[in-house]
Amino acid sequence: MPVTLAASVINKTGEIRKKILRESFSSFPQAPYRLETVANIHGIEFINDSGACSIHSTWFSMESMGKPVIWIAGGLDSVLDYSELASLVAKKVKAIIYLGHENEIIRKAFDDTEIPVIAAADMKEAVSIAYYIGKTGDAVLLSPGCPSKDRFEDFELRGEKFRVAVKDL
Repeated sequence: MPVTLAASVINKTGEIRKKILRESFSSFPQAPYRLETVANIHGIEFINDSGACSIHSTWFSMESMGKPVIWIAGGLDSVLDYSELASLVAKKVKAIIYLGHENEIIRKAFDDTEIPVIAAADMKEAVSIAYYIGKTGDAVLLSPGCPSKDRFEDFELRGEKFRVAVKDL
């Protein structure tokens, strides 16, 4: 009996700590370009994670998503191994929209899946396609997984273009 009581107390203490941590972190201001919610339009959440300039940062961003994702990816890099994201993409992503020079690598990485992989000419088109595909409860996640230097001066400008495209919907 005392062991059960002790286990119960430990469990409750852990729950209280988690609650306090959640409440503490929720009071921090959201960092721009890092999983920043830009808008919620007709139940579709548009998330700016333009600062995700590596496969690993995109993996962590995607992992945090609790709803179906329409992923906007791409930029400047023809040697990245997007297959590192394959199992996570299979679980979380309902469509991939890619942009950037030499980013057929994204299409090729996910060609053999049943996930639609769509090329976009620019950010405005990528956001429009994502909105058209999206349904209430989905998230449109700009998390490129690579640098932006092909079309944008930096990830901040890429994120701003995303914001503007979302606001123009």
